[in-house]
Amino acid sequence: MEKQNLSNNGEREKFGSRLGFILISAGCAIGLGNVWRFPYIASQYGGAAFIILYLLFLVIFGLPIMTMEFAVGRASQKSIASSFTALEPKNTKWHWFSWVGLVGNNLLMMFYTIVTAWMFIYFYKMIAGDFNGQTATEVSAHFGAMNANPLLLIIVTAVVILLGFFVCSLGLKKGVEKINKIMMLCLLAIILVLAVYVCTLDGAGEGLKYYLVPNFNNIMYDADGNVILGEVIFAALGQAFFTLSIGMGSMAVFGSYIKKDRRLLGESVSIAALDTGVAFIAGLIVIPATFVYPTKGAATGGPGLIFETLPNIFNHIPGGQIWGAFFFLFLIFAAMSTVTAVFENLIAFGMDKWGWSRKKSCLINCALMLVLSLPCIFGYNLLSGFKPFGAGTSIMDLEDFIVSNNILPLGSLVYVLFCTLDKKAWGWNQFLSEANQGKGLKMPNKLRFYCKYILPVLLIVFYVYGFISKVFPGLL
Repeated sequence: MEKQNLSNNGEREKFGSRLGFILISAGCAIGLGNVWRFPYIASQYGGAAFIILYLLFLVIFGLPIMTMEFAVGRASQKSIASSFTALEPKNTKWHWFSWVGLVGNNLLMMFYTIVTAWMFIYFYKMIAGDFNGQTATEVSAHFGAMNANPLLLIIVTAVVILLGFFVCSLGLKKGVEKINKIMMLCLLAIILVLAVYVCTLDGAGEGLKYYLVPNFNNIMYDADGNVILGEVIFAALGQAFFTLSIGMGSMAVFGSYIKKDRRLLGESVSIAALDTGVAFIAGLIVIPATFVYPTKGAATGGPGLIFETLPNIFNHIPGGQIWGAFFFLFLIFAAMSTVTAVFENLIAFGMDKWGWSRKKSCLINCALMLVLSLPCIFGYNLLSGFKPFGAGTSIMDLEDFIVSNNILPLGSLVYVLFCTLDKKAWGWNQFLSEANQGKGLKMPNKLRFYCKYILPVLLIVFYVYGFISKVFPGLL
C-alpha cells in the first residue's frame, strides 16, 4: 500500500468525523430505488402495513449483514480487495470473492452512471421549461427521445463519471467525505421542503391516506381477490435487502476508514434509519403528487414514474417548473452520493491490491468506466434489438440482474458465512469481538444461532426465488 492511502502517522486514512461516515454510508445506500420503488410498492401492498413488514425484515435481515460487512472492513483495515485475505485462515479461498466484488461494483456503475445522467438531463429540462405547455403525450415522449440520442447520453454520462472521480481524487476527507456531507445535507433539506409543499396541495390528503393508512387487505389479496401474501413478503424482504447496498464490499471499505470507538450495530442502525427515512419522505412527495394531478402511469413504479408521470404532474401544479427542478436536483444528489461512494470502493481496490496511488487509481478506473458505460447507453439505441428478458428490456436490465439478483445476495451469503463459520472462516467470536468494540448498541451473542443457521437459509431462499421470478417467471 502506498503512502497516499495512509495518514501522517502511518495508519490507514480515516473519516474526519462520525457524521461523515454515517452520511457517506447512507449516501451509498440511498439510491433511486428509494424514490421510484419504495413508495410504489408500499402504497400498492397496504401502505403502513407494508412499511411495518419492511421494517421487520430490515432489522432481522439487513442490519446483521451490514454489521458483518462493516466488521470485516474495520478489522482488516482493507477494502474488498484484501479484506478477506487479511482475515481468512490459512489455506482457505475466501479471498476469491474479492474479484466478484470488483466485477459487481463495475457492473453497477456501468448502468447507474447512465441513470444519473438522466437526472442531469431532466434537471436541465425542468430549468429550461422544456415541458411547459406540452400535453401528457409530448412530455412522456422526452424520455424515449433522450435515450434514442447516444451522443447526448455519452457526453452527459462522461460528465457524471469525470465529476465522480474528480471528487474522489481530492482524497477521503477533502473529497469524498466533504462533498458527500454537503450533498447529503442538501438532499435532506430539499426533500423535506418538497414533502411539506406537496402535502399541502389540494387533493394530497387522499394520497397521504392511500400511502399511510394500513390496509391489511392489500397485503393478503390483489384487486381480483387472489392471495398475494408470498409476493408481498418477498417484496418487503427484497426492499429491506437492496436498500442497504450490502454484499459487494461497498460498506466494508467505509468500515476500514473508521475508528474502533463505536460499536458497529449501532452505526448500522443509524445508517439504515437515515436510508429508510429518505425513502419514506420520498413517498410523501411521490404518492400525494399522483393524487393532486391523477395521470396515466401514476400507479406504476420505476423510470416511467420519475421521467414520464412526475414531469406531467409538475407541469400541472402551481410553481411546478421550480418544484420539478428541485425534485431532480434531489435525485442528482441521491445518485451522485452513490456514484462517489462506489467509485471510492473501486479506487481503494487498486490502492490496496496493487499499491497504486489515489491519483493513478482514479485515472485508470475513470478511463475504464468511460468505456464500460457504453453498452448500456447503446442498449437504448444502436443495440436496442438486444432484449435479454423479452420485450421492453435492455442491456441495463441484464446488468442490473447480474448485480441485484446474483452478486448482492450471494455476496451477502459470503459475508454471513465468513463471519459465522468457525475454523474454516473468520468466525463468530472474531466477528463479535470486532463489532462490539467501543460504545453504542451491542451485537448480542444470542444471535449466533440465527446468524449461523437461519440467515444463510433465508438468503438462499431469497436468491432462488428472485432468480426464478426473473428468468422463469412462469414457474411461480
